[in-house]
Amino acid sequence: MDIAFIITLFIIGFIGSFISGMIGIGGSIINYPMLLYIPPLVGVMSLTAHEVSGIGAIQVFFATIGGVWVYRKSGFLNKVLIVYMGSSIFIGSVLGSYFSHLIPEKEINFIYGILAISAVILMFIPKKGFEHREDEEVIFNKWLASSLAFIIGGVSGILGAGGAFILVPIMLSILNIPVRITVASSLAITFLSSIGATVGKVITGQVLFVPALVLIIASLIASPIGAIVGQKVETKFLQWILALLILVTTVKIWLDIL
Repeated sequence: MDIAFIITLFIIGFIGSFISGMIGIGGSIINYPMLLYIPPLVGVMSLTAHEVSGIGAIQVFFATIGGVWVYRKSGFLNKVLIVYMGSSIFIGSVLGSYFSHLIPEKEINFIYGILAISAVILMFIPKKGFEHREDEEVIFNKWLASSLAFIIGGVSGILGAGGAFILVPIMLSILNIPVRITVASSLAITFLSSIGATVGKVITGQVLFVPALVLIIASLIASPIGAIVGQKVETKFLQWILALLILVTTVKIWLDIL
């Protein structure tokens, strides 16, 4: 494992984690295709889909820690939402990640492509965008939220993802959670999901620990910076950044699948 590969991994991890902290995602929607395509493109060691998902699980874990830490005193972390969705997504991610080693590489990419398309569609569905007032209670369908979180956890666990890239648009479009609450709380929910995904990937031997360590260092540096920037950027702008990033990634992955 040469220095060029390590530098490439650090740059990928830094970019993905900065975006994850700013928008409230774990970074997998960005890091997954970058880890698959960029290393061989620049002539360094290539990674399989299983290795990428294993590294991604650990990276998301540390990326979300940094983001949640920044938001801890913001007032935007909704405890009820985190308990219901977080517990369900954790169970789903443990199951998905554990059985992922039985799934062929091509099918893992296919699952990624399906989730990315779903996220893009959800992001462009017209919704009642509204801001959250400090004295306003956040009301949502708890059983629907828990059920959706379990499903997201299962499929994102396969990818070694926290699931935020599909979780965020669902929270905005289906559960009608305010944007700032979504951005902050999705980081906490994704953190719980990443714990489950990491456990399954480590148990089944899908994690390369040196590349994972490089991405961890990048995550701890970049994610808090991104979260600080995200609190100062207008919410509509954050939504459009997320939609654009998911759309670009979707086009690339489906071109390869087809």
